[in-house]
Amino acid sequence: MKQQAWDLARLIYEPMQESDLDEVVAVEQEVYPHPWSRSNFSDSLAQGYHAWVLRAQDGQLMGYFLVMGIVDEAHLLNVAVARPWQGKGLGRLLVNQAVALSRGLGMESILLEVRPSNVRALEIYQRYGFAEIGRRKGYYPAPNSTREDAIVMRYGL
Repeated sequence: MKQQAWDLARLIYEPMQESDLDEVVAVEQEVYPHPWSRSNFSDSLAQGYHAWVLRAQDGQLMGYFLVMGIVDEAHLLNVAVARPWQGKGLGRLLVNQAVALSRGLGMESILLEVRPSNVRALEIYQRYGFAEIGRRKGYYPAPNSTREDAIVMRYGL
C-alpha cells in the first residue's frame, strides 16, 4: 500500500484524556499480542506523561503515542496505529510527533524498546534514524510462557 503524505492540520491531534481510554485500549488490544492494560494508560496519564492521540476528521482514532521525559532523555513508551490505518505512513508521522515533542521539552535524545518480532515498527525506527544501542534479555512476555528480548534504540535530538 502506498504511503500517504499526511497534512496534520487536517487531522485531530490532541492530548490523550481519560475519556479516550476505551478506544485506546481497544486499539492496543487489536494491534499488540501483549497489550498494555487500561491501568497502564491511566497510570501514565496520572503521572503526567506526554500522551497524544491522532484522529481522523470524523473522530475515528487513528493512533497514539506516550512519551516519558527523564532529565534530558525522552522515552517513547508506546506508539500504535489502528489496524485500518496501518501501512499509510501514520507510524512515521506519530514517531515524528514524538520526536518533535521531545525536542520541544529540551531533551537530548529519545529511547525506545521494540520487540525483534515487531518487524514493521523496527523498520520505521531504523528508517527514521534510530540506532540499536543494546538488548534487554527476556524483557517482553511472549507466547507459551516464554520471554522475548527488547532491542533498545536511541535517536539523538
